[in-house]
Amino acid sequence: MRRLGVITSLALSSVTLLSLANCVWADQAADSSSTAPASATDSASLPGLSKTQPDSGPSVAVEGGFMVPYTMTIPGSSVQVEMIPVPGGTFSMGSPEGADDAQEDEQPALQVTVGPMWVAKYETSWGEYNLFMSMYKLLKVLQSQGLRQISDDNRVDAITAPTELYDSSFTYQFGQDANLPAVTMTQYAAKQYTKWLSLLTGQQLRLPTAAEWEHACRAGSTTNYSFGDDPEQLDEFAWYVENADETPHAVGQKQPNAFGLHDMHGNVMEWCIDSYTEDGYTSLADKPQPLSLSDAIIWPETFDNRVVRGGSWQDDAEQLRSAARLGSADEDWKANDPNFPLSPWWYTDDPARGVGFRIVRSYQPLDDALITKFYEIDNEDIQMDVDMRLNEGRGVLSPIDPALAEDIKQAN
Repeated sequence: MRRLGVITSLALSSVTLLSLANCVWADQAADSSSTAPASATDSASLPGLSKTQPDSGPSVAVEGGFMVPYTMTIPGSSVQVEMIPVPGGTFSMGSPEGADDAQEDEQPALQVTVGPMWVAKYETSWGEYNLFMSMYKLLKVLQSQGLRQISDDNRVDAITAPTELYDSSFTYQFGQDANLPAVTMTQYAAKQYTKWLSLLTGQQLRLPTAAEWEHACRAGSTTNYSFGDDPEQLDEFAWYVENADETPHAVGQKQPNAFGLHDMHGNVMEWCIDSYTEDGYTSLADKPQPLSLSDAIIWPETFDNRVVRGGSWQDDAEQLRSAARLGSADEDWKANDPNFPLSPWWYTDDPARGVGFRIVRSYQPLDDALITKFYEIDNEDIQMDVDMRLNEGRGVLSPIDPALAEDIKQAN
């Protein structure tokens, strides 16, 4: 297996991990709360890079230094997000034919190359997402004062904030403790969160592709789970139907995988940018392998059938396998939404209380054309729902930049 950036062999449980070149694991993380804007070519000024290899903790060797962990403080708040360096490399995505529990939508297995990246150590929590939700009121107030108005010059940097929940009893049934994973948001809402956070911090943050997610989940393994094939070990690594007591749990309570990422199996399913296809990766099978990051993406075209990965506290062990996939079903997941049009930001029905996400940041920033596809509305039905909300005054569209941090600070 060819790896980009990292390497040593790490033993975990009964797994034989593939060789990982130049990787060193440690106990300390670099701290940073950078809020300055940066262009796609300005990565050297951003956090998470060190000219020297740390004495301890994970690090990924790159040209001129090392990727290291860092803690991002969301500007204007005390909310923090821990980011972990993950090596790039070529791996086998999906399930090979004949593998135990393999499903048709996980085949054929393909060789994919992904680049080094930082991945959130934990799933996005309510502490993080509630701050984003507060933007609805804040931006409404600012716009009523004639501030943060949309123009042709700033429209590209605008986001829509999620409207307040019509009935919060479903989404918040298990509470909204700051360390609980945020749930029930649509993929569109998760994309808007990543765009908001990117514009606020100057870091290019986004949802992972399905290939990046699986690479991060596997952490060098080729087994059903990152720790091996035995589902009896899941209790050490995951919250799922057998041990969750019918509720999600605070992030980070179970053991991490070999890359240091918690809850990649279970707790909540995690949004990827890709479309879900029942025939798996058939449409990609004729492309030359290994596939590049962009060639491995199946871009969504419909309003639903978007990929979530990892399984949740509601799921059986089979749904927590590294290769397992599920497609969103908006009509079912919004069955009890009384709104017209249905909310583009929220789900009202299970399994959505087991749907969340985590963020990633590439070592090499994506070019403008590609990163735009991670943020933009990609379906006319979603666009119509958002436009109707905005036209009726039930939404807000506003440009975001680092200066908003001061308004966030004052509002909180």
